[in-house]
Amino acid sequence: MFENATELAKVVEYQDGVVASRTIIDKKAGTVTIFAFDKGQGLSEHVAPYDALVCALDGEADVVVSGEKQTLKSGEMLIMSAGAPHSLKAREKFKMMLVMIREKEGKKG
Repeated sequence: MFENATELAKVVEYQDGVVASRTIIDKKAGTVTIFAFDKGQGLSEHVAPYDALVCALDGEADVVVSGEKQTLKSGEMLIMSAGAPHSLKAREKFKMMLVMIREKEGKKG
């Protein structure tokens, strides 16, 4: 799919009033998805069964993880532990890469 160098922020374009996404890797071990949020768009609070790495590619968003709010800006990252409730709202147009890592079968902790 992307066998040549590709600018991450250009993998998915902004769309008015919506959250756009494109999954670029979908394997048993995990997924990598690029999201583009229009200003004011977001994801309501939810939990994921896997650890997640969020890398901000463009803009700013407010992220709440386990009740703690922080602003994530372009060039920054954060890690969300499996089972931690989290939500996101774009303060301005915002793009991010989400890497979900699944636990190896038979492994705990």
